[in-house]
Amino acid sequence: MSTVVPSLAFGPSSDPMSSSEELNLSVPGSQSSPSIRADWKAGVVVMSGESYPENSFELYDQLIQWIDSYLNSAEHSLTLELHLNYLNTSSIRFMIDIFDLLQSAFESGKEVLVQWMFDDRNPRSAELGAEFKEDYTFPFLILSINA
Repeated sequence: MSTVVPSLAFGPSSDPMSSSEELNLSVPGSQSSPSIRADWKAGVVVMSGESYPENSFELYDQLIQWIDSYLNSAEHSLTLELHLNYLNTSSIRFMIDIFDLLQSAFESGKEVLVQWMFDDRNPRSAELGAEFKEDYTFPFLILSINA
C-alpha cells in the first residue's frame, strides 16, 4: 500500500519563508500504484509504474489538485512525463481528468506537454498513449524508452 500525502493546499504562499520545495508532491509507488513526483519549480510531473490501486481517488485526487493549482498559479509551462505500463479503468478515468485540465490550460494559452514513455516490449502501452493523444490538441509525444 502506498503512502498517501494528505490533501494539501498547493500554490504560491504569501509567506516569504516558503520555498518551492514545499509546493512539491511526492507519492511513493507500490506494486499497484505508480510513484508520483511533482516539482513546482521545474514544472514537471513524473509518474512511473503500474496503476491499479484499490482506491484510485485517494491516489489521483491529490495529483489533480496539485496540477490544477499549478496551472492556475505558476507562470511557466507544465510537462507530464508518464512511464505507465498498465492502467485499470478507474486510473484511465483519472488520467482523462488530468488531460482535460491540460487541454483547458492549453486552450487558455498555457504551455503544456505530455511525454508518454513506453517500452517496445509493451505495445499496448504505446496504443493507450495513442488513444489518449487522439482526443487532445496540446503537444503529446509518444516516445520509446528503447530508442
